[in-house]
Amino acid sequence: MAVRLPRPHRDDVRIAAAGLLGGLFLYIVGLGTRPADEPIVLWSDSRALLIPLGVIAGCELLRRTMPRTALLVGTVALVADLFTRGSLATVVMFTDLMYAAVLYGPPASARRIPWITGLLTVAGTIAPVAIWREPEALLIGVAVGIVALAPAATGWIVRNHRDAAEAARLRAEQTALLAEMDRSQAITAERARMARELHDMVANHLSAIAIHSTAALSLDDPDTSKQALGVIRENSVEGLAEMRRLIGILRDSSGDTKAVAAPTLDGLGTLVDHARANGLEVDLDCTHTTLPTPVELAAYRIVQECLTNALKHASPGLVTVVLAQRDRSLDVRVTSPYGGARDDGPRAPGSGAGLIGMRERVALLHGTFEAGPVGDPASADGKTWTVRATLPITEGESE
Repeated sequence: MAVRLPRPHRDDVRIAAAGLLGGLFLYIVGLGTRPADEPIVLWSDSRALLIPLGVIAGCELLRRTMPRTALLVGTVALVADLFTRGSLATVVMFTDLMYAAVLYGPPASARRIPWITGLLTVAGTIAPVAIWREPEALLIGVAVGIVALAPAATGWIVRNHRDAAEAARLRAEQTALLAEMDRSQAITAERARMARELHDMVANHLSAIAIHSTAALSLDDPDTSKQALGVIRENSVEGLAEMRRLIGILRDSSGDTKAVAAPTLDGLGTLVDHARANGLEVDLDCTHTTLPTPVELAAYRIVQECLTNALKHASPGLVTVVLAQRDRSLDVRVTSPYGGARDDGPRAPGSGAGLIGMRERVALLHGTFEAGPVGDPASADGKTWTVRATLPITEGESE
C-alpha cells in the first residue's frame, strides 16, 4: 500500500523552490564552497553537488509536516555535500531545517536538539584543535555553531515566545469566558431579585383587591360593596405607586433617582394593621434589637408574604406572627389555619412563587427555612400552616 505524504504548506513550497533555484544559479555560475582539489572532495565533478541540493530542497517541503524526518534526511544530504565541491544553498537550507525541527517538532525533540548541537559545537571546537594543534582548527567549531547551534537556539527562542503567546491567548479566552459567565450569573441573580421584590411589593395589594372584589360581587349590600370598593381603590393606588417607583428606578440609567429606603421591622405594625383592614385576624409578637439591613429586609418580606398567603389561602382564624432574636440569629415564625381555603381550587398557604422567594431570601443569608402543614389538635381541622425561618446575624453587625 502506497504511503501518502502530508501535503506541504505553501510557504514551504516557496522556500524549497527558492533554495533549489538559488543552488542552481550558484552551480551555473560555478560558485562552490570548496575547490575541486581539496582533499575532502571525493566527487570533483561539479554535477555531484546537485544530488544533495535536490534532496535537501525536497526536505524543505516537509519542514512543517514532518520536521524530524526532514532534519534527519537533510543531515545525510549535508554530509554528502561535504564530499563534493559543495553548495552554499545546501548549507543555508540545512540551517532552515534545523530551525524548523526545533520550532515545529515535538516538544521532546525541541528540547534535545539545542543540547545536541551545543555538544557537537563544543566537540567540533576542541577535537580539531587537540588533533591538529592549529588555531585555524577553531573555525570548524565556529562553522558547526553557525550551521547547527545558531538555528537550533533561534528556533527554541521563537518556540518559547510562540508558546507564551498561545498561553496568554488561552488565558485571555478563559478570562473572557469567565467574565461572560459571571455577567450571565449576575443578570440571572438580579432578575431573580427584581422578581422577588416586585412579587412582595404587589402581591399583597392584588390579593386584597381580588378578595374584596369577590365580596362586592357576591353580596347584595350597598354598604358592604361600598366598603369593599374603598379597600380595592386603596390597594390599587398603593400597588400602582410601588410599581411605578420600582419601574422608575429600573428605567433610570443616569443614577439620579434616589434609592427607596428598604422596609424595616419597625414597619411590621403598619403591615399588620393593613392585613387586619383586609379581614385577617393577626397577632404580632416582635422582640429584637438593631439588626443588619439585609436581615431586617428579609424578615419583613417573609412576614409580608406570609400575610398575603394567609389572606388568599388560609381558612378563617388567628394568624400569629412571632419574631424573636437569639444570640446570633433572628427566628421568624408565622402560623395560620390550614384547610378550607377561601378561593376556588384550594391550595396550601405559601405555595407558588411566594414560597420560592422566601426560600431564596433565606438562602442568600445562609439561614434555614421550613414551611408546611403541622398537626395541631387545638385547631379547627387539626392542622396549621407554619412558616419558620432562621436568619443568621453576622457577629459585630447587631447592636
